[in-house]
Amino acid sequence: MSDPMRVRATESGGVVDVKILMKHDMETGQRKDASGKAIPAWFISTVTAKANGKDVFKGEFGPAVSKDPFLNFKYKGAKGDKITVSWVDNKGGKRTDEATAS
Repeated sequence: MSDPMRVRATESGGVVDVKILMKHDMETGQRKDASGKAIPAWFISTVTAKANGKDVFKGEFGPAVSKDPFLNFKYKGAKGDKITVSWVDNKGGKRTDEATAS
């Protein structure tokens, strides 16, 4: 399993601001290693965020997204919301992490 995501969520005026740093190499499939052999594509393909079990963000990534992607979004919510962020990569790897809105 990959390194944990850094998930921060802060509430202000009924709006929760969520910031996520995902640790992933995000290979495009176009780079070559030292011997000249192509490095296979390996990237996050889907990202989902839920607040108290309800979807608040869904997205699809591709090979053009940089290494260790950063994602920021807002939704209407409250302090204490439990935010669960999950991603799946194109090789079937998965990661899920949680945070609480403060």
